[in-house]
Amino acid sequence: MVHKILFWSGFGVAVRLWQLGIEMRPFFNKESLWAYPVFAAAGGSFGYWLTGVENRQMKILADRRNSLLEKRRRRAEREGGSEKVEEDGILASTS
Repeated sequence: MVHKILFWSGFGVAVRLWQLGIEMRPFFNKESLWAYPVFAAAGGSFGYWLTGVENRQMKILADRRNSLLEKRRRRAEREGGSEKVEEDGILASTS
C-alpha cells in the first residue's frame, strides 16, 4: 500500500515539474515551493484511493471465485462425484 502512495506522490511532484517546464519557469522559485507538497498530497491521496479500489476489487473477485468453486463442487456431487473440482488454485484433472 505504501509503495503505491509514494509512487503517486512522486507522480504529483513530477506533474508539478512538468507544469513548470511547460511554462518555462524556474523549478525552485521561493514563492512557488508551497505547490510541491500540494501536488504530492493530491497524488498520494489518489494513490490511497486507488489502493482501496484495488482491495475492494480483489475481495469481489475472491468472493466470486469461491462461489464458482462451491457451485462446481455441488454440481460434481450431484452428478456422482466422478469429476475432481479445482481447489486452492490447483487445476484438478479428470480420471
